[in-house]
Amino acid sequence: MTTEAADTAALLTLARESLERYLEVHVDDDGALTFSHADVPCVVQATRLAEGLTVLSLTCVVGWDLPEEQALAASAAERAGQGLFGTLGVVHTDRGMDMTLRYAFPAEGMDPSPLGTLLMLVVSTASQLRTDLLGLEARDSTEG
Repeated sequence: MTTEAADTAALLTLARESLERYLEVHVDDDGALTFSHADVPCVVQATRLAEGLTVLSLTCVVGWDLPEEQALAASAAERAGQGLFGTLGVVHTDRGMDMTLRYAFPAEGMDPSPLGTLLMLVVSTASQLRTDLLGLEARDSTEG
């Protein structure tokens, strides 16, 4: 196993142990961690960008196949901007909009408890955003 592979594997193991304090975590064949929180599917991956700089990347799928409404996207972006952790992404598909919340950070040397807290801050932001988004979507459909 290369040093890079060992570093990323060790960091993913630490992330798994940190998250398992709160959630059931699955390890995919490629080593990525997958889990759900309040119906928000999430994945954690590790990448070494340079010697001594291995980062964790957390992606949460906040919503999918959402109606193509500018007001909905703007409201979600505003709500996501109120949080400190994560960047909202919107992808337009044939079936509507998909929204993700992503957060990447250098994690080498972190202890399990603070790492778990940091990851859960992002996951909780994504879950709250999904709850708000579904509420907005339901309210908009009843007003129309």
